[in-house]
Amino acid sequence: MYTFSNKLKTFSFILMILGALGVGYGFMTSHKSFEEVEHLLAEESHHGGGHGEEVAHAASGHDTPADNNHGEDAHAEVDEHAKHIEHVQHQIANRPWSALYVAAFFFMMIALGVLAFYAIQIASQAGWSPVLFRVMEGITAYLLPGAVIVLLIAIASGTIGHYNLFVWMDPEVVAHDKLLQGKSGWLSLSGFAIRGVIFIAGWSLYRHFSRKFSIAQDTAEDKSNFKKSFRISAAFLVFFIYTESMMSWDWIMSVDPHWFSTLFGWYVFASMFVSGITVIALISIYLKSRGYLEFVNENHLHDVAKFMFAMSIFWTYLWFSQFMLIWYSNIPEEVTYFVSRFNDYKLPFLGMVALNFVFPILMLMNADYKRIPWFVVMTGLVILFGHYIDIFNMIMPATVGDRWFIGIPEISSVLLFAGLFIFVVFTALTKAPLLVKGYPFRKESEEFHY
Repeated sequence: MYTFSNKLKTFSFILMILGALGVGYGFMTSHKSFEEVEHLLAEESHHGGGHGEEVAHAASGHDTPADNNHGEDAHAEVDEHAKHIEHVQHQIANRPWSALYVAAFFFMMIALGVLAFYAIQIASQAGWSPVLFRVMEGITAYLLPGAVIVLLIAIASGTIGHYNLFVWMDPEVVAHDKLLQGKSGWLSLSGFAIRGVIFIAGWSLYRHFSRKFSIAQDTAEDKSNFKKSFRISAAFLVFFIYTESMMSWDWIMSVDPHWFSTLFGWYVFASMFVSGITVIALISIYLKSRGYLEFVNENHLHDVAKFMFAMSIFWTYLWFSQFMLIWYSNIPEEVTYFVSRFNDYKLPFLGMVALNFVFPILMLMNADYKRIPWFVVMTGLVILFGHYIDIFNMIMPATVGDRWFIGIPEISSVLLFAGLFIFVVFTALTKAPLLVKGYPFRKESEEFHY
């Protein structure tokens, strides 16, 4: 049995406390007055031009009207100036909400990706992976609290906040937007909440019963629990592939409701899948370094790293397919998604391609490197950072525009959910033996050689 060390437990609490303090600071400092934002933009105009110059010009008061037409133009310019200040004010207020949401979704998707990978292993009756099942079950323990937190943040941002994440939750915006009115049958707060509850309930029920059958099989005299687990895993994968796509539309794509992509569900799936597999590798290596998982050998590590490598290539294929088709067709409603990212997010947008494709393919192409624990850890940490930036790129442009920065709100949100993730996962690992003793393919997995 695994014992959750006091040092690691204390570390998880420290992360949560530091994260909570930083998140609180981010919210407290995000509410800027009209005058503060105006002064901020005026200062920016002296360094980089752009919107700041427009603000400084509108606020200067030099446009004295010579006649009625000039007077109307001046009033229109002042109105436009005020609207722009309010828009930037809203973007600044959005930042802590967005940072919290990005981090919450990132850790939730790791657990969901592992759950899908776990179900695939059982449904395919894989012989190499059963020695890692308890690690997977431990990681998926985070799914229920993590998904509930994501849903609550999303709903709270449109009720407690000022429609900080999802503009379609604002009735005034919908009233003046025909496209959102056409999507109102799907994009409604009640529908969003109901679908979220259905997603979470389905995922959590599968996790509950698969875990129950897995533990029961340890002491069973027949294979009935294994057969039940096989059947529900096959059914869950059908449920998952539909709900994961709908979840990606609701929880991510609808932050920018004027844009859509038919590949988006697969794209998000690839990101969560490779992130989940990477965390399996990292936790397995950690446990083995602490004297546990003695039945896991370098061949198991090789296969997990091989999945990391393969899914990184799959993610890149989907990223390029989505980007190339939209960019080449140059339809204004679609290409604006990438234009905003090239204009305001060039470093994180292009940087994540290097982190998520170039780095893994160079590091993990050699089969020997996949067997070296520290090498896999180093590559895995880069992959996780890259996919955090991927989620960051999906959310931030629609919610904070060019007001983005990786600072206290973003780092604190990651610390908060990293601490919670560690605490939940490693607590779950203490609840059952780390080897599935009664699983039919256990012996094959223990003796696995590649």
